[in-house]
Amino acid sequence: MRTPREAIRHQMPAARADLEALVRIPTVSSDAMQRDAVKRACESVGQMASGAGAAQVRVLSASGGAPAVVATWPAPEGAPTVLLYAHLDVQPTGPVQEWTSPPFEPEERNGRLYGRGAADDKAGVLMHLAVLRAFDGCPPVGVVLFVEGEEEIGSPTLPALLAEHRDLLRADVIVIADSANASGDVPAFTTSLRGLIDVLVEVRVLERPVHSGMFGGAVPDALTALCHLLATLHDRAGAVAVAGLHASDSSAPQPDEQVFRSDAGLLPGVELIGHGSLPDRLWHQPALAVLGMDAPSTDEASNVLLPRARAKVSLRLAPGQDEHDALKALTDHLVEHAVWGSEVEVSAGAVGGAFALETTGPVYDLARTVFEEAYGNAAVETGIGGSIPFIAEFARAYPGATVLVTGVGDPASRWHGIDESLDLAMWERACLAEALLLARLT
Repeated sequence: MRTPREAIRHQMPAARADLEALVRIPTVSSDAMQRDAVKRACESVGQMASGAGAAQVRVLSASGGAPAVVATWPAPEGAPTVLLYAHLDVQPTGPVQEWTSPPFEPEERNGRLYGRGAADDKAGVLMHLAVLRAFDGCPPVGVVLFVEGEEEIGSPTLPALLAEHRDLLRADVIVIADSANASGDVPAFTTSLRGLIDVLVEVRVLERPVHSGMFGGAVPDALTALCHLLATLHDRAGAVAVAGLHASDSSAPQPDEQVFRSDAGLLPGVELIGHGSLPDRLWHQPALAVLGMDAPSTDEASNVLLPRARAKVSLRLAPGQDEHDALKALTDHLVEHAVWGSEVEVSAGAVGGAFALETTGPVYDLARTVFEEAYGNAAVETGIGGSIPFIAEFARAYPGATVLVTGVGDPASRWHGIDESLDLAMWERACLAEALLLARLT
């Protein structure tokens, strides 16, 4: 009989082949043209779950949202049930010409697998499946595999899905495979996550475009008014200047600034923004970015004053912040800071809560033991600046469950960026850690 380490190693070639096949499906959930791709990927994962011994596989959706896969392995008598979560939708690629290899054609270079979704989060999907296959489809605990198709757009229909299928998704332990490790051989448990709000802000000043030579200097244009408005969102140091947002301090040690700058790809001479330590700024303070603007490109620009302009603004929320209060604060700021009497309309997009995890108890004690065994180094606890709306929603729905947020990425993974990649050796360690956890939870 194989040991867990031997069983996982035996499964890795097939898991990698399936991961590459999944990466080839362009599951960009923010692109309405890719809805069929998300559905196709869900159907593929459902087939993989059936092949891994699932007693039941369902592809579900709620309120017209993207599909999700739910597969179940019933618990043996007296054993707990573990929900294994990952998502298969991905971010847009950005400029394809900037990728070293095509984003939806996985390619291995120097022990890393490159491709959009290779790390975030299709590696999490195949990690769960590799572990279930390692148990020959008969895990020693009950398992609910939940693979989401809209995490990258804020999980907008997750509350409705939970309301409709609360009993189906109920579990004693929830394992989230959608975070990052400290390094390829140092595992991390994510203990706090920022929330997320996206809004579209539109500025209107004219009924129609007018000639900039005839009216410029007396009549404003919408793009300039929008730029003035967006500039009020930060102070001179780059810290968020929206009143009413929560922030706190972190006790985490300050990382090496030069290493941090290198990991971020910061250009020489560009300053870091904000106030406080790096952990404060990255994990426990709000952060705000303008993600895009609807305005003529420079190639298409003409000498007219624009009647309207629009921007998408993303606000990350510190743990302890109510997301609905934050949405009101941001909306009020944008409306109140309109310049020159311009009309401002704010439309809410994704809204997801921040969360802080309790990391005590027998499940965390066991997790620390098995992760150190799998990685060869003790796990560290870390915050994360990103958002996983799923966690707050499930914690509200199942307050008695232990939530463990684990990593399938590392600092070099470039999640959401150009040349996203997965450390393949680290991925195998992550699979082994999860297999050991399930084996010893009984």
